[in-house]
Formats: sequence, structure tokens, C-alpha cells
Amino acid sequence: MTDWRDYFKGKKITVMGMGLQGGVGDIRFLAEAGAELIVTDTKSEDDLTASLEALKAFPDIRYTLGRHKLTDFNNRDLIIKAPTTPLDSPYIVEAKRRGIPVTMWAALFCRFAREMNMPIIGVTGTRGKTTVTLLIAHVLTHAGRTIITGGNVQGTSILSQLPALTQEAIVVLELDSWKLQGFGEERLSPDVAVFTTFFDDHLNYYQGDRERYFMDKAQIFLYQRTSDTLIAGSQVAPLIREKYGSKVHGTLVTADASSVPDSWSLSIPGEHNRYNAGVAIATARTLGIAEETIKEAVESFTGVPGRLECIAEKNGIAYYNDTTATTPHATKAALDALVQMYDGIVLIAGGADKALDMTPMLEAIARYRLHVVLLAGDGTERIKDALPEASVYDTLAGALDAARALARQGDAIVLSPGFASFGMFKNEYDRGDQFNDLVATI
Repeated sequence: MTDWRDYFKGKKITVMGMGLQGGVGDIRFLAEAGAELIVTDTKSEDDLTASLEALKAFPDIRYTLGRHKLTDFNNRDLIIKAPTTPLDSPYIVEAKRRGIPVTMWAALFCRFAREMNMPIIGVTGTRGKTTVTLLIAHVLTHAGRTIITGGNVQGTSILSQLPALTQEAIVVLELDSWKLQGFGEERLSPDVAVFTTFFDDHLNYYQGDRERYFMDKAQIFLYQRTSDTLIAGSQVAPLIREKYGSKVHGTLVTADASSVPDSWSLSIPGEHNRYNAGVAIATARTLGIAEETIKEAVESFTGVPGRLECIAEKNGIAYYNDTTATTPHATKAALDALVQMYDGIVLIAGGADKALDMTPMLEAIARYRLHVVLLAGDGTERIKDALPEASVYDTLAGALDAARALARQGDAIVLSPGFASFGMFKNEYDRGDQFNDLVATI
């Protein structure tokens, strides 16, 4: 078994993409482990001020900022690439041409976990993966299990948890399509793979290639062993069978809202969340958790910040932060869940384009006859003509003021954008945090 201390000490590693969240912690961990680091990012030094400040205790780290250089990808022992690295990146092509291994943070972590025979649970899906990941973690914690979480979990550094690897722990990871590219590089899939849903998303990144997007998602099960399990939501299970039926090596279990006993009462609203709960319940059953323990945990789960989260009720108006709704299907699910709970809904939507078909969101808006306020962005430009009564605002504060002017007692104001956050915000979490701060001042 490879000791991670010996593995990283003195190893020449190029990190492609510093990032603004968990990546900084991973870089710090490598520096403390004695790796010889080059960190390269297309963002400028000014954009990365906070990240650089967090790493100032490690003066030996070399930086290339505002661009990448091919020389940083030569004569290296390992390349760790960031999410959203272009599929045809010439720097990754150069590294592979020279025989240099390429991986990603979560996959690298799981290489060590697999060598220790630790159970690994990975969760992917276009929608529902965060809720399902944290609900699985909640059930396992409720059952007294020791867990290590990571992946898309905001602000977490996965490598820094290597010292916590023990045979008693269970790894629970949220894995988007980009992180699963790293699992493909490692030729590794989780022991329990969970695939919630599949809809069009990130087609700007995949240049409209839906099949490539699905292929990256499929890495979560393609390298499973016959002793492993694939939990598939009923929405995506037929597609898995159609595209990769002969390559599903583990036991395939299908789950959805029908997996939740009718007598169980959930705290998270919406039929989509009952579906999510069903997928998490099927996973917990696969892990041998007692049914009563699962019930207690599922019923006590109150949801995920920024996912259909009721953050306040003021003057008879409820405020919901659903900032992570970055697709039309996600916004539709939010509207379907809330429309029966309130007299009316004022929707704050719009943002950066991901080249998706916005029909599901627009049809829901029309069906429910909603008031809509739009945030500026190239995605908004695509839909504003379909919403002629909706005004467009360059600030979230302006949009919220407009929404409040439209809302009446018994209504809900819902930030559920249907688009990405880039341009006006650092990321979707920044968008949600700003919304929370503005609502707090009302």
C-alpha cells in the first residue's frame, strides 16, 4: 500500500487551476507534504488575492497567473487539473504526450482510499446530487458511522482528509461530470455509485455534445467491480441501460419517490425531493442501515443551504434561496414545489448562458402566471423577449427591490435563476450569500 506521505514528498506536481474554494486547501496540503509545486491559473493575481494570501506561508510555490505555459507541463511527475479544464486543453494534451499522469483532487484521494479497502460512495447526477449526498451522509452519521465527505461540498479540501483515512470510515463524495473525468483517468469507480438524474446541462462546456457529458457522468460506474452497486434514479436508469447496459458490472438498483414509504414525513418540500430521498434511502438500505434508523434520519433532514431554502418570512412574505438552480429543470422543480404552498410567487431568475433549452422553466412560468424579475446576463438576453413584462436589473439589490414591490402577503419571493452565476457573481454560492445578506436587511 502506498503511503501518501512518501508519495507526495519531493514529487514535482503542477496544479492547473488554483480556484477560490477547496483547491487552496489541497494545495496547502501538498506543500506541507513536501511536494515541489507549480500552480497555474488563467485568473489574474488580483482575482486570486484571497487564495494567494492563504498560501503565503509557502514561498517555494511557483506561480504562473493570468495564463498557462507549456513549460509548466513538462518534466513533471503529476498534473492535477481543475474542473472545467477544456476538453481539448493543449497543456493536458502536452502532458499526456510526454507520459505524465493527469488526475483530479477527488480521484487522487480515492486512489489512496481504495488501497486501504475503504468503502467509497460517489453521487452524481444533473440535479439532486448535493441533496442526496448530504442526506446519505446524514443517515450514516445518524447510524453512528464515521464518514469523510468531499467532492463538490463547498469549501472542503479533500486531500487534507487523507490523515483521517481509516478502515472504519466511509467516504461520501459528490461528483460532478468534471470531477468524474479524474475517475476516468484513474480507471476507478466508487463501490456504491449513485446516479440521480440526467438532463441537459453544461452544454456550453461540452460544445453541445450531450453524449460526451453523459460519458463523463458514466465514469461513476464504468470501472465498478461485480461486487459493487449502482443506485440509479428511475429518471436516468433507462438511459444507463440503453447506453451502457453491457458495461454495468455491479448490481443495478433503481430508486425514486416510490422508495419512500407513504407514512414517512419529509421536511424538504417538493416531489423532486421525495425522489431524492428515495435514492438516498435505497443507498442506505444497500449499506445495511436499519430501516428505523433511516426513517429517523430522513425525517429529521432539513435540506441544503441554497437549495429551495426558506431563509426568512417577513411581513407575511416568504423568501427562498434556490441559487443552485442553474438549469431550467431545477427552477421548474422549485416552482412545482412552492406553487401550492403560497398565494403567489415572484421569481428572480436569469444569469449566464449554458446553451440549454429554457422551455421547461418558461412553460412553468406561463402555467403558474408568475411575476418575474430578471438578473442581467447573456442567458437572460435569450429569454427576455418571452417574458415581456419582466424587467432586467444589473444588481441583485435592484432585482430584490422590484420583487418586493410585486409581492403581497401570502406570497413567496424565490431566487431560482435557471442560469449560471458568472459575470455578476463569483459563483452560485456568492449569489446566494448576497441574497441572504440583502434579505437580512429588510
